[in-house]
Amino acid sequence: MARAYLSLGSNIEPERNLCLAIEALRERFGAVALSPVYRSAAVGFDGADFLNAAAALDSDLAPAALAGWLREQEARQGRRRGEARYASRPIDLDLLLYGDQVSEVPPLPRPELATDAFVLRPMADLAPTLRHPLLGLDLATLWARCADSTTLTCVALDCARTTAAR
Repeated sequence: MARAYLSLGSNIEPERNLCLAIEALRERFGAVALSPVYRSAAVGFDGADFLNAAAALDSDLAPAALAGWLREQEARQGRRRGEARYASRPIDLDLLLYGDQVSEVPPLPRPELATDAFVLRPMADLAPTLRHPLLGLDLATLWARCADSTTLTCVALDCARTTAAR
């Protein structure tokens, strides 16, 4: 088993779709630690606001298999691959970290983890002392140094009660 960290996002029926994804993660992997949920403007296109969160879970799947499972869950929730990278979507599930592994396929750590506020802030809340495997800095420090000034507003979502990662 390895500790995996994920980014979750949606801007099409976001409350419903985040809850569906969280339920699917819990059904497949058991206990899932969740960050607070944040609302932010769409990045790279004109669209509805996104809700974003981070999750931590113990996975019995190898990184590529876990990434594949996440793609399958996106498809079950209506996500169509092959559309523009910056577009509205019912759900976006990305593998950010898998233990301390570094790889190109799937990309680990995910590059956005160090640069995008809507990815980094939830992760810093969830696991502030976790070290980025390439940069060697903990996530709280990366968040404190983050140059992305995107406005993030914490929102309540019943299915995503805040819990701490280990």
